[in-house]
Amino acid sequence: VPVDGSHWLSMQEVLDMLRQTGHEVVVVAPEVSMHIKPSKNFVMKMYPVPYTQEELEKDFKAFFHGSFEEGTFFGRFFHILEGMKRITNFGVSSCEYLLQNKELIRYLEESKF
Repeated sequence: VPVDGSHWLSMQEVLDMLRQTGHEVVVVAPEVSMHIKPSKNFVMKMYPVPYTQEELEKDFKAFFHGSFEEGTFFGRFFHILEGMKRITNFGVSSCEYLLQNKELIRYLEESKF
């Protein structure tokens, strides 16, 4: 169950090497993500989440742009803190929706994931 962003980009190489050595690789990911996309190197199991691709991209862009804005230390600090909260909420929501997806959880249990 990967985390989007740089964690996923690093993990992709590991998954490719596992596949090359004969392992079956199953990736469980939300339907909305920035970098996690289907590949011939692994089986993809996706689940719905309550946010859109546009919302995810908008909040990430706002966070990164806000990180370079000028202003007082405290103004920038609180702006970045708010951005981190919004981004963290995507991850929390994603985990909640995964754990509430009974069909996917049943598949994972039956396949000894």
